[in-house]
Amino acid sequence: MGIAGLYQEMIIDHAKSPRNFRELAGATRTVDVVNSLCGDHLTLYLDLTADGAVCDIAFEGDGCAISRASASLMTMAVKGLPRGEALTLFTRVHSMLTTETVGETALVGVGKLAVLSGVWEYPGRVKCATLAWQALRNALEDGDRRGEKE
Repeated sequence: MGIAGLYQEMIIDHAKSPRNFRELAGATRTVDVVNSLCGDHLTLYLDLTADGAVCDIAFEGDGCAISRASASLMTMAVKGLPRGEALTLFTRVHSMLTTETVGETALVGVGKLAVLSGVWEYPGRVKCATLAWQALRNALEDGDRRGEKE
């Protein structure tokens, strides 16, 4: 099996058995997002420390395999990151998902998220793959502050 097959296998695994797929009671930030093109919807829950680090993260919702796999992989990648590092990862992944990735250097800093690097070739799937990431950015930059710890 080639690298493309391994990537496809990982996406299918995360779509069928998404990690951190649950409601997060006591979340300090909750963001709801919808992909108006296909109807995918997602609720992202974050528990942030006083200085903004991602203490815990989870999601719920309905969506296609790409949407669910991207959200699952994202939650694994950002759990424990300081706010600034999570936003930097958002920028790297968003760029990877929306523009042609040329060479290995373009994938530095995204780790296992590189499995999503070919999404840019399918414009109809880009919004699916970026949905959870947009929710993350919204939560880190603003969020609805539901249950915000004082």
